[in-house]
Amino acid sequence: MQLSYWELKNWFSNVDFTIIGSGIVGLHTALALRERFPSAKILILEKGILPQGASTKNAGFACFGSLSEIIDDLKTHTEEEVIQLVQKRYAGLQLLRRNLGDAVLDLKPYGGYELFLKEDESFYNECVQKMPFINDILKPLFKTDVFSKEVDRFNFNNTFEYLIFNPFEAQIDTGNMMQALLKKAHDNNILILNSQSVTSFQELSDNVEVVTNGISFKTKKLLYTTNGFAAQLTNNQVKPARAQVLITKPIPNLDIKGTFHLDKGFYYFRNINDRILFGGGRNLDFEGETTTSHDTTELIQNKLEELLKTVILPNIKFEVEHRWSGTMGVGMHKKPIVEQLSSHVYCGVRMGGMGVAIGGLVGQELADLV
Repeated sequence: MQLSYWELKNWFSNVDFTIIGSGIVGLHTALALRERFPSAKILILEKGILPQGASTKNAGFACFGSLSEIIDDLKTHTEEEVIQLVQKRYAGLQLLRRNLGDAVLDLKPYGGYELFLKEDESFYNECVQKMPFINDILKPLFKTDVFSKEVDRFNFNNTFEYLIFNPFEAQIDTGNMMQALLKKAHDNNILILNSQSVTSFQELSDNVEVVTNGISFKTKKLLYTTNGFAAQLTNNQVKPARAQVLITKPIPNLDIKGTFHLDKGFYYFRNINDRILFGGGRNLDFEGETTTSHDTTELIQNKLEELLKTVILPNIKFEVEHRWSGTMGVGMHKKPIVEQLSSHVYCGVRMGGMGVAIGGLVGQELADLV
């Protein structure tokens, strides 16, 4: 691409910070850098017309882990690590609320619920049995019990009479959140260019040469916030994880309100504008869902519809209006990777499906590394 003098001067000359990815982490990184370096030139490159990971595609859960997820995490992480994960997620949600405000986020503090299928009786009993212990280890953070049993008032089918309730969960509007973050970036003189895929970079003595599908330029620092697309950058410590979602047409007199978790968080649903938004099912085909493709599959979409018919909306007619998918970044460990990779290159990746909760905090931590 032959750039004009004006394009070179205003966008690609004397660039201080270039951030790859305009999602939750990338935008928070840019805003945190702007606070520290008021006169710096900050450029964000985004390969899609909108963020291509999960930032504009997630379900809008302001959550930090269901009871069964936390119990499951304790099988692969130490107690201290799990507490730190929850603490980080909760702190990240507070940061997001402070940065944007509850009105902009359209935050609805309905609380969160976890339901268990009758066929999972042993795991349900394990969760109920371990609930006092989980409440005890989280009490220093929340000053009260987080989880409690509550009778199912939503008329779910093929589930246990009691749900596990968490009053600290809420819903947000993902679209509002991202629009507000993008506007805040523009208002802070942060340059954002879309449809720019970084194909390579070369570190030089005092800067980095960045090559995209259309341009080549130099930047003093390069920061990757590409989450699920960061496998090569991190020696496969991050793997992509596709999350498939569907949403129904409006359902008259829908009485479901809240954020809901099922099967260790592998399924999740919520109400939005008299509809049910329902996602998950990655556990049906872990290998197939380790992909950056944004397609949907019959296997998972059929399972989502089946659970809607047999568990969530029994005896209620519904139609699916729309389907989509997003790309999360996961790994063997749930702790995000926030690292300086070389003299001028950094990364903040591996949100572990909790980008809404920890994306802002990771962005802040990444900016603090510079």
